[in-house]
Amino acid sequence: MAEYTTILDGLEVAMRLGIHPHEAAPQRVRLSVWMTVDYPTPPNADRIDEVLDYDFLRDGIRAMADGPGFALQETLVEAVAALCLADARVREVRVRSMKLDVYPDAAVGCEVVRGRRLIVSRRSSG
Repeated sequence: MAEYTTILDGLEVAMRLGIHPHEAAPQRVRLSVWMTVDYPTPPNADRIDEVLDYDFLRDGIRAMADGPGFALQETLVEAVAALCLADARVREVRVRSMKLDVYPDAAVGCEVVRGRRLIVSRRSSG
């Protein structure tokens, strides 16, 4: 088994995110995603079909930004985590969102780590 971390860092999108009236308009949000990806063997042919192509992630986040929006950052990071975990090779994902313009002196954000449950089968001896 070969384990890699695939990273999409600092993707800025304009999206509707928040509960306050002034957040009805799209605002700047920065997203970073770290995916722990398992491959049967290390890639050796230097071809994209051997590994996770991160275009799906960027495209998926951009589609979310173009959608109806989210009330909570927690909901946004869960949606991005679910997108990543839809690929069976992704064992764990960390997603961070940052609203960049809420305060003049600080960004505010949310981060979640999600992974697959490992199902261990037990044989009963009888």
